[in-house]
Amino acid sequence: MPEPTDFDVLRQGAALIPRIGHTVVRVSGPERATWLQGLLTNDVVGLAPGRGCYAAWLTPQGRMITDAFVLAEEDSITLEVPVALGEVVQRQLGAAIFAEDVRLSDEGAVWGMLGVHGPNAAEAIARALVGSRPWANRLSAEVLAGWSELANAPLGGLGRLMRLDHYGAPGFVLRVPVDTRDLWMSRLRLAGAMPVAPEVVEFARIEAGWPEFLVDMDADTIPLEAGIEDRAISFTKGCYVGQEVIVRVVHRGGGRVARKLVRLRLDGAVVPGVRATVRADRGDVGRITSAAWSPRLQCAVALAYVHRDFIEPGAALTVDCEGGPVAATVSAFPMS
Repeated sequence: MPEPTDFDVLRQGAALIPRIGHTVVRVSGPERATWLQGLLTNDVVGLAPGRGCYAAWLTPQGRMITDAFVLAEEDSITLEVPVALGEVVQRQLGAAIFAEDVRLSDEGAVWGMLGVHGPNAAEAIARALVGSRPWANRLSAEVLAGWSELANAPLGGLGRLMRLDHYGAPGFVLRVPVDTRDLWMSRLRLAGAMPVAPEVVEFARIEAGWPEFLVDMDADTIPLEAGIEDRAISFTKGCYVGQEVIVRVVHRGGGRVARKLVRLRLDGAVVPGVRATVRADRGDVGRITSAAWSPRLQCAVALAYVHRDFIEPGAALTVDCEGGPVAATVSAFPMS
């Protein structure tokens, strides 16, 4: 179990979290926004420089190829995607270019990413930036605290900063040249950000209800099953790949899918394994995708896909754990 002090840092201070699981694909060229608009589920054309959105890229069958944090920069658009998919995403994007004036570059080897999350994150970032460049003084803690989700800004030649409230607390991600990553780690620690155990990051992500691609979502997932439609899909933009499936489920099926990702609160401290079976009175109704111990709730918490008949908060289930079945309850957000 993680140390209580780590939990306190995330909930009361500024937690320093290396973001090692993501890479950057840059899309440039004058037709970059309109081209991506026809591929991604969210509204890319509507992004002014310094704004961003969360989106998915789907197959024609509505299954996910990847998710992406999409940042509109001054002369390009960057996609932050899972590092394991960086080369695949770039190759498949390249195959989708026909006559469009668009260029792609894989910048996974260029950037290192560091997250600072917690109520004091803005203060820690602002202190770390002071003195690095004259312009950095304009990014005060007050200014940063007022940023909206996925707002972003260049850091001169130092990289880029974006807002990302990923763990149920205010947060920011620094994208810096990979050879300066250790320097920035030291600078952020001197500014008050403290490294925390990976277990703390995991339970906070689960409690916040953030599914992670290749963990809680994969190539068989429809975004509606993962419950990301509110933040990843625009229902007012034009056509995109896979839209027909999404529209059919939403408008003809009332948004009902066979399974849905839910948050579970388990009785006791036993943390279930990945793909542990979730059961109801009638038998097997789902599978665990992520699980961790929560020092805040003093119990295990999990994300799981379960049959749509058991997705309402309060639904009573059991999870197959080492040592036997453990009672679990579907929890609303935020977990309590």
